[in-house]
Amino acid sequence: MGKLMYSEEQYTSLKNRLIGIYKRELPPEADKYIKVLERINSILLTEDRDIRPYDSAGLPGGMLYLKKDIPTIIVPDIHARMDFVINIMLGMDTDGEKRLQKIADNRLQVLCVGDGVHSEKRGASRWTMAYREFEGGYASHGNMDEEMSESFDTIEMIMEMKIAYPANFHFLKGNHENIRNEEGGGNYPFVKFSFEGPMTAYYVTKFYGEDFLEKYYRFEKNLPVFAVGKNFLVSHAEPWEFYEKDRLVEYRNDPDVIEGLTWTADDAAGDGSVKSMIDYYIEDEEDRAKGYYFGGHRPVNGNYNSRAGGRYIQIHNPNKFIIAQIGADDIDPDRDIIELENNIENIIKSES
Repeated sequence: MGKLMYSEEQYTSLKNRLIGIYKRELPPEADKYIKVLERINSILLTEDRDIRPYDSAGLPGGMLYLKKDIPTIIVPDIHARMDFVINIMLGMDTDGEKRLQKIADNRLQVLCVGDGVHSEKRGASRWTMAYREFEGGYASHGNMDEEMSESFDTIEMIMEMKIAYPANFHFLKGNHENIRNEEGGGNYPFVKFSFEGPMTAYYVTKFYGEDFLEKYYRFEKNLPVFAVGKNFLVSHAEPWEFYEKDRLVEYRNDPDVIEGLTWTADDAAGDGSVKSMIDYYIEDEEDRAKGYYFGGHRPVNGNYNSRAGGRYIQIHNPNKFIIAQIGADDIDPDRDIIELENNIENIIKSES
């Protein structure tokens, strides 16, 4: 722990890349983005077997074993909030050091629960105007350009982080990771403020093409769905039921696992599913007794909401920059789940 894993040049290059993406005013170019998609798919298909066990087909499975000797930051649903990503990665940790530097030095790992795309309430009126553009076949598409810029730029930041630090940065699949708006494979078509799912699928097909769409689709399919930490578990949504290791590893051929960890609504999980997962996956008896299961998926008020007898902790508040900071001590949700200030202007100014 504390050993420099990557070069200073790589750190500086990534920092500048994140800022460059944030400052970009137009939707990303398809050809350049495809190259990033090819790189991230290569990374996701060659993950460390000790971190991500492989399935019977020789592919990385659906679960992650996080490092137990360094702290973890759990990031809830991002929903195209580039400023949220920048504040986490380039902001200062509680000890006054930049989180990105600590990730590079192997002193911190980050796990995101998924849902990188589709703005939520803050973009509701834009979705309404973009729907009119969709009805017109995107003859005009300024509002949808803005929405897709935010979504694709946010995901590009996530991909760049994973490419740079694959052992210390992870992103789980959420229910919004469904670029084709498909029904099947654990996915369902998505509609919320408007017709986000079909609007996105049509936009990408029309302006980015099938090659882009297929590579992005593969990126989503290559994402894991579950993570195990020292004294905590994480998935996008509350587990529908108990899932043993073999099912999680073989998730590519088990749509029920994907659906059950990305789509479960509040009050819909099976009785005892959270406790059964904690008892099965957390090895140490003391850690198991005090362990928690974290997720997002459905919005909460305040910093978090607890379910399943207080063992399942939801941390997705779309109006705040909420993170969970899990260190060496026992987890205390009131202490460890915090709201970050939005210092985006100062960060961009100081780093540019």
